Amino acid sequence: MSQVTVLIFQLLVLLFSVMIHEVSHGLAAFKLGDNTAKDQGRLTLNPMKHLDPFGSIVLPIMLFVISGGSFVLGWAKPVPYNPFNLKNPKLGSGIIGAVGPLSNLIVAIVFGIILRLIFPLISIPVFSSLIILLNFVVYINVLLAIFNLVPLPPLDGSGILFALLPNKFHKVQEFLMQYGFWLLIIFIFFGFQFILPVIGSVYHLLTGPAGLF
Repeated sequence: MSQVTVLIFQLLVLLFSVMIHEVSHGLAAFKLGDNTAKDQGRLTLNPMKHLDPFGSIVLPIMLFVISGGSFVLGWAKPVPYNPFNLKNPKLGSGIIGAVGPLSNLIVAIVFGIILRLIFPLISIPVFSSLIILLNFVVYINVLLAIFNLVPLPPLDGSGILFALLPNKFHKVQEFLMQYGFWLLIIFIFFGFQFILPVIGSVYHLLTGPAGLF
């Protein structure tokens, strides 16, 4: 499988996965009483509604090149919601934040099961290629789930953190909201290695003997 083929497939899997992630946020907000995402047409799997030029294209390609083809990461445009439309804005925001990583974990579990079922057929060429592709699906979705739990805006972990933080720590929230994006860029290039063991452990837990990475 050529590097170009691997890059294209990883970008497609990443785009599909971040769309599932963002639509899950919108559906959760809708269920909790906010129609913002629905009214803006974001409850759709149409990629053009979710693409972020930097997070969906530039960053994944840049990381693929820097890592020698072993790593991609990115995001879609965040699905908007109005916390004031929620019955409990603080708790609701935490729930909306949590369902994004949960959706990626569910995708990883489903494809991990499929991967385990067809792994005995790895000696057959067509299934051998499919198994490689399914490994990418599981790994990328585990990566997205764990990465998005990092408590830095605009990642979902920050929404969960803010829902759990007592009001007296509002200055912490203000600081993270102001500088979170730049802290996130620094984390991606210098701190990501610290969550790689967690990503690897969850990936191997889901794939078992079918895990190839």
